[in-house]
Amino acid sequence: MQDYHIPVLLDESVTGLNLQPGGHYIDLTFGGGGHSREILRRMDSTARLLAFDQDRDVIGQLPDDPRFLFAQSNFKYVSNFVRYHQFGPVDGILADLGVSSHHFDDEARGFSFRYDGPLDMRMNQQARLTAETVLNDYSEQALADVFYLYGELVQARRIAHRLVEARKQQRLDSIFAFKDLLLPFCRKDEKKFLAQAFQAVRIEVNGEMNALRKMLESAATQLRPGGRLAVITYHSLEDRVVKNYIKAGNFEGKVEQDFYGHSLSVFKSVGKLVTPSDSEMQDNPRSRSAKLRIAEKL
Repeated sequence: MQDYHIPVLLDESVTGLNLQPGGHYIDLTFGGGGHSREILRRMDSTARLLAFDQDRDVIGQLPDDPRFLFAQSNFKYVSNFVRYHQFGPVDGILADLGVSSHHFDDEARGFSFRYDGPLDMRMNQQARLTAETVLNDYSEQALADVFYLYGELVQARRIAHRLVEARKQQRLDSIFAFKDLLLPFCRKDEKKFLAQAFQAVRIEVNGEMNALRKMLESAATQLRPGGRLAVITYHSLEDRVVKNYIKAGNFEGKVEQDFYGHSLSVFKSVGKLVTPSDSEMQDNPRSRSAKLRIAEKL
């Protein structure tokens, strides 16, 4: 069977969790299950693993293991499920924030500009907001904000204006229609430019930045002192949020201190920033932009 998804920084991230006998661990982004299976392989018989994924397609990938629990939900609700399953305090939390190979390779999901298909981009197929809704119903200013804030596109306003003018003539309803509209704004690297534009819409459709912030705040409350947080990021927006929260306990990265001069952050970094080896990047091109940050709860 073709791999659903090749896990990134597998050994480094699981090792970073510092697995302990009888520990309770969470994989917030199950995907193809590569990280979860490796955690299960290294756990003892008394440890437990709770995994999250809002995509119903992963159901067929779930391991048959009595130590394993699954929640079909967005990871921003992790605190609710920890309480419901009486799973805390937690010893380690892992989050791989990348979009799986399965999503990019499934033409019907609309995540890739390589194939024509519907403007969908939903991680949760039951959610109402789609890429088609964003592109056709958002105001010109809202679209400009999406492309600038989430795609870091310098031509965000011009792209938004062109979109609004084009949809007056005909509703955008396919990946290639969106792609054709974008290409005249490409100056150099077409693949990178399109990836940034599609990333921007995907982040908006799935509320990814808000979910990431809520997840980090939940991790701070659910981890026991000494528990580990391992997060794999793929673009500067999410990496900046993770870095700032680990460093300062807030998303702006402003280090604040209490009356006694102690940092208000509840985490401390463990080791240095980890990036994929040359061999991993060669074997798995989607790992090339990956960064792993590991932190310990104080």
